[in-house]
Amino acid sequence: MKFRIERDALADAVAWSARSLPARPAAPVLAGLLLDVNDDSLTVSGFDYEVSTQAALEVTAGVTGRALVSGRLLAEITKALPAHPIEFAADGTRVTISCGSSRFTLPTMPDEDYPRLPDMPTTAGTVSSSVFARAVSQVAVAAGKDDTLPMLTGVRLEIDGDRVTLAATDRYRLAVRELTWNPANATSADAQVLVPARTLSDAARSLTGDSELTISLSTSGSGEGIIGFSGTGRRTTTRLLDAQFPPYRTLLPTDFAVTAEVNVATLSEAVKRVALVADRGNPVRLDFSDGTLTLTAGGDDEGRAEESLEVQFEGDDITTAFNPAFLLEGLNAIEDPIARLMFTTPTKPAVIRPAVAAAKETDYTYLIMPVRLPG
Repeated sequence: MKFRIERDALADAVAWSARSLPARPAAPVLAGLLLDVNDDSLTVSGFDYEVSTQAALEVTAGVTGRALVSGRLLAEITKALPAHPIEFAADGTRVTISCGSSRFTLPTMPDEDYPRLPDMPTTAGTVSSSVFARAVSQVAVAAGKDDTLPMLTGVRLEIDGDRVTLAATDRYRLAVRELTWNPANATSADAQVLVPARTLSDAARSLTGDSELTISLSTSGSGEGIIGFSGTGRRTTTRLLDAQFPPYRTLLPTDFAVTAEVNVATLSEAVKRVALVADRGNPVRLDFSDGTLTLTAGGDDEGRAEESLEVQFEGDDITTAFNPAFLLEGLNAIEDPIARLMFTTPTKPAVIRPAVAAAKETDYTYLIMPVRLPG
């Protein structure tokens, strides 16, 4: 195997493929990246039986062959090389990387032991890559991090015709985003799957080079299967989570006793300032009264902060409290400059939506559980 390629192109493809490699692989070969040359085409592949990545590149002076090398080491080397073309050659059990005056020789791993990457599932449809990336980032903030509760570590992806709904929850907040897409088959575009949140976030964020992202899906009736994403000459697949996502729609209130509209940037900055005196895990208190929102945090022992903002307010006075980090993540996900906060009672979940979309069916909803105040 032999090829020549520009440094930046190879370094970018290797870095992208290496991000999914396991820190503690079940087998040594799973820590490797497979480089496969076929004439003037190079594919860089990674696979750990859960997530697969593959990037396709054009090369010159290509000689057919393949080599399996340490993925993380290759990523570090290609990133550090000078801005000159790279010459890559495999000879027996070693590969040589030459770039300018730099030269590296690396051992190879037995490529015959490397698992075969899964085939890309059937194309389900396409979606604007930038819109999808933003939607995933809005929802994934609410996904759980506890791997002992797999149903909460994923993003629920529901396909209904030309509508896609994304939802995630960690029991303390819930994020839901709806968007339109272009199904490959409008007559049978219907699916509900649970995608690992971290993998989905990485795929959506890194595959925005093309205007459209292709989503491919293979699933059985039990929810098992794989989902694939492709664009910019790259493709990635991941196994779906075989877990039952909570019936989240039943958690969303339909009637509200109190509503308030507030500038997102102003409220976010105020929450950050007030939360400086709050110990980790302590809430920020919100008092709505007479067109004013008063934020307070802390106490006599650790210091106290207070700040007041003008708000458009409808309903009776209400006092509630939230985890400041959760509140900020919800506010940061609002794309409109004005957020509408809606409450039923001080102790029941509140809903945050963009104010512009509040008069119609909104495409983003963030539900947050209040923190019970003493007394």
